[in-house]
Amino acid sequence: MPTYEYRCQQCGHQFEAFQYITAEPLATCPECGGGVKRLIGAGAGLIFKGSGFYITDYKKSGNGKKEKTGSPDGVSGDKKTETPKPEAKASGS
Repeated sequence: MPTYEYRCQQCGHQFEAFQYITAEPLATCPECGGGVKRLIGAGAGLIFKGSGFYITDYKKSGNGKKEKTGSPDGVSGDKKTETPKPEAKASGS
């Protein structure tokens, strides 16, 4: 439900009203009973909460499991293995 701003046309009193979008605009001032006009408000801005957006909050890894980034003792558990390259054969005559 949005919050609408109103201003009295007689006394100048400004106030806000929390109303449904489909509700009829207010017609009378709560202070003096005069006619009110609904003001055009800026509305609420878009707010992102959390440590990040998408990258840290929503993105899933390819296999659905969380990947381990390091071991508790600080030593990396990743061991890179190289595939042995085939040795070039010497062409002998």
